[in-house]
Amino acid sequence: MVNRNKVAKLSNLIFIACIYLFLYVPIIVLLVFSFNTEGFPSPWKSFTWKWYHELFFESTHLWHSFMNSLIVAIFSTLISLAMGVFLIFYGAQGGRIGKFLNLFYGNLVIPETVLAVSLLGFFSLFSIPLGLLTLILAHSVLGLGFVIPIVYARFLELDLRMTEASLVLGATPFQTFFKVTLPLLRPSLIATGLLVFIISFDDFILSYFCAGSSSQTLSLYILSMLRSGISPVVNALSAVLLILSSLMVFFFFSLKTRSRIF
Repeated sequence: MVNRNKVAKLSNLIFIACIYLFLYVPIIVLLVFSFNTEGFPSPWKSFTWKWYHELFFESTHLWHSFMNSLIVAIFSTLISLAMGVFLIFYGAQGGRIGKFLNLFYGNLVIPETVLAVSLLGFFSLFSIPLGLLTLILAHSVLGLGFVIPIVYARFLELDLRMTEASLVLGATPFQTFFKVTLPLLRPSLIATGLLVFIISFDDFILSYFCAGSSSQTLSLYILSMLRSGISPVVNALSAVLLILSSLMVFFFFSLKTRSRIF
């Protein structure tokens, strides 16, 4: 019996290790080959910093695309969160928003290609020129499908006695919402904000349909590089972004930061 338990634990450990290797070995390979002197994909030859030097001092178009992706992700996240907060405020004042949630779940159920073509038709109907503005609007629509259902589910779990106590003590509905309800929703707002930011920054389909010829995001820039061959500069950029995101995650999950946020 003891041997069976040991075998079961060992098999589970091996299975989990294989899953993590499947997920993280490609990332490790990407980091290693960002220091390879040869282009990608090529076998390892020797160590070099050439691609990092080219990334920081010569790749102006790549950084321009990166900044476009960053701008779109930040503004679409802020717009999605703001609209989510306004809708929750309407629900906190007695508005019936439960029956409208299906409209936002549609963003998650409908294929993103269909959503992108629909938004492109909408922009064409109202003669809105494609660019950063249409990208921000399109990603905001996608972000609402994540923000509102998650935040509203958290709103339903709140203890109504706290808001009732605030109103009884003389606070206005506006003060009650921003002093009591909104702080209780802060963890869910932060979590959904990070989720929407990552989805918007990495999104390709909406960017492909709604960017036009005047704006280019990082995903579109990498697509254009595929046609002529991927430069190892992309490996270097991926390594830098991976290190920065790892540092942010480490900072976010530190004990002091978690205690302040949650």
